[in-house]
Amino acid sequence: MKLRLFLFAFCIPAIALSQGLNPFDTETHYPAPYYSLEQNWSALPFRTDAADEIPKGQIWISDSLKTVDVFYIHPTMYGKGKKWNADVADKKLNKKVDNKPVHYQATAFNESCRVYAPRYRQAIVDVFYNETADGEKALDLAYEDVKASFEYYLKHYNNGRPIIIASHSQGTCHSRRLLKDYFDGKELSKQLVAAYAIGYTITESMYTDLKICNSPTETGCFISWMSFKKGYEPTGVFSMLAQSVNPLTWTTDKAMVGKEKSLGSVGIKFGKKFLNRTSAEIHDNKRGGTILWVKTKVPLLRLLNNMHIIDYNLFWYDIRKNVRDRIAAYSK
Repeated sequence: MKLRLFLFAFCIPAIALSQGLNPFDTETHYPAPYYSLEQNWSALPFRTDAADEIPKGQIWISDSLKTVDVFYIHPTMYGKGKKWNADVADKKLNKKVDNKPVHYQATAFNESCRVYAPRYRQAIVDVFYNETADGEKALDLAYEDVKASFEYYLKHYNNGRPIIIASHSQGTCHSRRLLKDYFDGKELSKQLVAAYAIGYTITESMYTDLKICNSPTETGCFISWMSFKKGYEPTGVFSMLAQSVNPLTWTTDKAMVGKEKSLGSVGIKFGKKFLNRTSAEIHDNKRGGTILWVKTKVPLLRLLNNMHIIDYNLFWYDIRKNVRDRIAAYSK
């Protein structure tokens, strides 16, 4: 029952939805958010929010001591609605964003980074299952907000500090565009520590200069993976041509890496650490590209074949340390 609720809360349906949405161009869209208003950010430094949470045994470090920013773009939490894009004033939806992806994902960066996580008019989950022109327009509208929030961040918050881009699922659909528009071959690339663009296809072919990371301390590159239970072959379009890094070694080497290398996973109960429970290997996907095959003994999570919603949970402590290591390398 707990696993069913966890899956439902992350809005990852097994089949396409059919909600009878009106054509995108006939809709009156919800108003664009003003990022000068703190309420339009799920997370900001120097205030208490979901991105500040830490498991037992971790020590909170003041934002004033952190020299790097992370700009985090959350995945789809808008599973059902009357419009193609969500309303950022929807309190119930915002609570889901805060309590799920920000809680389980953005927190992995809070030891080393000031966390910035904008709310945006996310596209409804249907767009990833029923590919139409309306769906593309809905994703474009969502990206307009992500782009506006990033420009506001650069102008008002960044002050020349190093940047990590982090994202998941729909968030990565947007972050890969953000990387192209602002970093690839651009002056801002000098400030990029790395991009953790997880849970959605991103490839080197999308960029002129930006490459996939292939060592634990490489900087100015992107990291990605899509998690599936070992032996499971995904059939959807999402993993086609994907490129993966193994988060137990932070390389693209395809050798199986044993669970003894895992620094720790977090389960549905965020506060408990599951040490040495997860092994991983990069696998050649039958639909092209590479995916991450995972074996885990974390309770409940081990029951999943498609581990999309726990891409971060499985490697939470590995990510946390790697962020620290990449920042140290960047600083040198």
